[in-house]
Amino acid sequence: MTAPVTTPVPEESILAGSGRICSVTTGHMGIWTDAFIAPEKPGLLSREAFSRLVVDLARERVVRTPWALIAGELCVNASLNWGSVSGQARWDRPAVGTLLRSDEVPEELADNDPPPWGDSHERARLLARGDAVLDALPALQQAPYGDQDVAVVFDCLDFGNRAIVDHFQFADLRTPLVCFALAHPQVRPLATNDSGEPGEPVHPVRTCIVHTFKHAAEEGAVPAITSVAARHFGPSLVSGETWG
Repeated sequence: MTAPVTTPVPEESILAGSGRICSVTTGHMGIWTDAFIAPEKPGLLSREAFSRLVVDLARERVVRTPWALIAGELCVNASLNWGSVSGQARWDRPAVGTLLRSDEVPEELADNDPPPWGDSHERARLLARGDAVLDALPALQQAPYGDQDVAVVFDCLDFGNRAIVDHFQFADLRTPLVCFALAHPQVRPLATNDSGEPGEPVHPVRTCIVHTFKHAAEEGAVPAITSVAARHFGPSLVSGETWG
């Protein structure tokens, strides 16, 4: 996968063109962080409700397209920008139909701890991609929803939205967001360094939103994301972060 080495974009250049929550934060700055938000009770949204979530994230300018739809065996703890199949879909722009796999790790370097502390093993196919978010709806109707892990990958957060740019230190296009709908529950740590040891408190998830960032001016879940999540997940939400 091509590494995301894009220089952060100054805020002014982008702006010129355009209930209850349990939140665990750590206050780290300048470190790549994957943050998640999920319902308090792990459940799978209906296909139609998940589709509405995807559309609302784009319509309310939380994210920017293009989008990509993948399905298969996904790991909700795989680092979005480093080695995940969602990252491959975002950065490598493979053709529709491409089978994506986790980066192979030499046997002598393999880490058998559960992810995010150890290696993720993913295998998924790119089902569709596009620029208009409404084009994701027919693709989702054809996806193996509930039978396989499904995810919609958005290119980046929308820093043309003042609510987004105010939360972060500066605009940065290296910030993909992924909506997961998992065939079976997985767990995400509430707060952990991915180079640490397993054992931190975790939260089970099936439907969740994960996004990545490096710099933020404010701690906690992003209000613009929380607002959309609460509408579709309900008012009782759990959020957390993995960094390293």
